[in-house]
Amino acid sequence: MIPRHQAVILILLVVASVTMGVVLWNLRERAHQRLLRGENTAPTQAPLVAPAEQATLIVASDADDTVTAREFTLPLPENPQARARAILGKLFELYSTPGSTHPVAGGAASVAQVFLVPASNVAARDSSPGSELAVVDLTSAFASSHPSGIETESLTILSVCATLHANLPAVTEVRFLVDGQQRATLAGHADLTRTYLTADTVPTEGVHP
Repeated sequence: MIPRHQAVILILLVVASVTMGVVLWNLRERAHQRLLRGENTAPTQAPLVAPAEQATLIVASDADDTVTAREFTLPLPENPQARARAILGKLFELYSTPGSTHPVAGGAASVAQVFLVPASNVAARDSSPGSELAVVDLTSAFASSHPSGIETESLTILSVCATLHANLPAVTEVRFLVDGQQRATLAGHADLTRTYLTADTVPTEGVHP
């Protein structure tokens, strides 16, 4: 005959084994259900692409130190900051292509971010309620690879400011950062510590498709 204390221990072991079996079964079923839910919620369609819209890029030319307005059709996000970044990305993409009129390496990735905040309304001659300051954050790779020279650096600044204003008229002021930090110059000449007024960057040339 099994002693009483051994019988109790045996019963407890059987109960514990059954309980663990039930727990493991429940965990297995929950994991299975999570997998099924994951399969059911997986996207069945490609993500929507931003609709194509017309954008005006103010393109620089080193040949005669001028800028010219050109029209392009490209996908543009609805969010103004994302839209500004996409437009400047296209501008820098043009500059990085072979045969560019203003050769600068880096392409669209040169623009880390664009922030839009209320303008100071102190210096801008065309300031009005709702005017915005665009803070363009460039990458250090773009700045370090930019050709040095007052003309070429100024053309880059000019084209960026004018392009922003052409597509977002509320932008009346522009400031530049490099990797989120203030930098003295772009490549040794163009001042990046100042605020640029877009009113001073509007080109007089016509639009060329």
